[in-house]
Parts: sequence; structure tokens; C-alpha cells
Amino acid sequence: MSKIMKIGIVGCGDISGIYLQNITNMFKEIEIAGVCDLIPERAEKASKEYGLHVYKDMHELFADPQVDIVLNITRPYEHYDVSMAAIAAGKHVYSEKPLGATYEEGKKIKEAAAAKGVRLGGAPDTFLGAGIQTCRKLIDDGYIGEPVGATAFMVCRGHESWHPDPEFYYKFGGGPMMDMGPYYVSALVNLLGAIKNVTGMARASFPTRTITSQPHFGKVVDVEVPTYTMGLLQFASGALGSIFTTFDVHKANVPIIEIYGSEGTIAVPDPNTFGGPVALFRPEEGKFSEFPLVFGYPENSRGLGLADMAKAIATGRPQRAGVDLTFHVLEVMTGIERSAKEGGTLEIGAEYQRAAPMVNVELSGVLD
Repeated sequence: MSKIMKIGIVGCGDISGIYLQNITNMFKEIEIAGVCDLIPERAEKASKEYGLHVYKDMHELFADPQVDIVLNITRPYEHYDVSMAAIAAGKHVYSEKPLGATYEEGKKIKEAAAAKGVRLGGAPDTFLGAGIQTCRKLIDDGYIGEPVGATAFMVCRGHESWHPDPEFYYKFGGGPMMDMGPYYVSALVNLLGAIKNVTGMARASFPTRTITSQPHFGKVVDVEVPTYTMGLLQFASGALGSIFTTFDVHKANVPIIEIYGSEGTIAVPDPNTFGGPVALFRPEEGKFSEFPLVFGYPENSRGLGLADMAKAIATGRPQRAGVDLTFHVLEVMTGIERSAKEGGTLEIGAEYQRAAPMVNVELSGVLD
């Protein structure tokens, strides 16, 4: 099967491994043109493992006419500079989350892509997997009646005990809302539609963090971002929701995401994964029952949104993980943190219409 798009990867850090693996082995219509990283050893490692071309820097990558889409998987505070440079070079861009470290950065990236006439999209794409797509079908088909509300909880004690380079999670562009919030907000809006306004409260519970993972064991990090963030959400449909993200809690006994309807409840799987389980409560049954997944990609399919973007460019259809979604999610997250600072309820201005649901295609790794 011929490839329809070539991908140039900027950034070969921790998350790059699954992208390299899936673009090479899972998705049949895209291939990697080459890679680059500020730390040359990382790019060389990827090159040796997958037989890839190594660019000396991102500007050489952008200048390569073979590169159709730039995959920006740098650190969050680097997303803006990389995406803007790629757009200026006339490349389509798919960025890891978040779109930008601030609302203002995201807005400029979005405007630059529109002015240049290139496509812009990004992570997370987990909502395209079997789990959340199955939940969406249950909602759209009326299994819980009219949706009236939702809750979302992302609770952990931070990443410094396991991540090899966790400091950036506590710096500009980091924190639990900006790091993990994209998975949860993307899932919520794909299930319930656009968010109309938000109210937030936030704090940094601990002024420093001590890294206990290698290779930076013992390093003390100053915390510069909120690490305990709570948000109230009003959806355009009228449904109400709440989201809680934290790096400050050792353990909690709470659901991940639940969607409440007039005729039932759906327990949504972890939005940081592509699969299940999905559980449905109906009052006539009086209990939650696991519902079978009815879509593909239950395994770790990172890059699914990128493959969908490539097919969308080739066929002229809208992409599912596009800039309207990533910018809406960014405005919601930054709006919660801004509300926490300034007080009051903030209106969300970015328009968002849910993308088309996934379509089951006979050949896995090929998009509709």
C-alpha cells in the first residue's frame, strides 16, 4: 500500500518511542521522513532503531520538500516556537498537547496556520480510540437519555518518582491541568459538545518537589504552576460538569469520568488510554454492566490523530483531532486557571463543533 504523507518529527524525548513504533508498524498510510532533536544522541538513537534520516536541526527538516506534516513532540513551552517556524515554512503541523503554553500562544499559532493555508491539529487523540468512541455512540444513540452532567478526576502525586526528566511538569506550561487536562477535556467535549463557560480554583500545595527518579535523583525543583486545580464547566447544551486535576494527592477513591443522563450513567475509561472498560448503568438493571467496545484501536494507538489528519488532507475532509478542538481545549484549561487567579466565571469564546465519529474500516491502520 502506497504512503500518502511523510512525517518529519521534531523531538525524540520520552513520548517519541510510541509514535515511532506506531507510525512504522501500525498506520499504513504515513511514514517517517526523518527526525531531529536538540540532543543529537536522542535522534541518533531513533535513527539506529528505525533506520531513519537525521536532520541537523528543525530548520533543515522544515526545508525538506519530502516532509508533508511536522510532528511537534517537544516540551510544552517549546511548542509555540516549533509550530510557528514549521507553519512559516509552509508545513502542516500536528502538535503534542497542549497547543500552546498559554491561550495567547495558541491563538497566534491558529491564526498563523489559517493565514498560511496549512492544516493544524494535535494530541490528545485518545478520544478516537475504542473506549471513548464507544461511550460517544452510547450517548448519541440515547442509552442514557438526555445528558445533564459530568465529572472528571485526574488524581496523582506527580511524576517525579518515575519520569526521567520531570522538572518541566512544574514549570511554565506544566501542571496537572495543562499536562493531563487535555485528555479529560478532549474526552468531555467529544462526548457532550462545546463548553460555554468555566469557573476555577487552584493552588500550588507544595513550594518544592524532590526528584526521586533517575538520572536526577535528589534534585529539588521549585514549583511555579498550580498543582491542585478544580473547575466548574457549563456546556453549550446546558449540561453542567466539574473537573479536578492534581499532582498533590497520594491516592483517592473517585471515578475517572462519569457522564450522567436522564435515563442512566456511563463510566468512561481512562482518557489517557485508547481502550476500555466502558460501564453502563440503567435504572431498570440497577447496576453498572460492562459494555463491549464497538470500535477499533483499543490498544495504545498514539499517532491515530496524525494518521487521520494525513487522510483528511489527502481527501479534503475535516480532521477529527483538528485545531478547533485543540484550541477550544486550551481556552478551557487556561480559562480555569485564569478564573482561579482573577475570580468569577469566564466565557469561552472559541467555537467548537464535535468532529465526526470514527468509522470502522476493514483494514486496521487505514482511515476512512
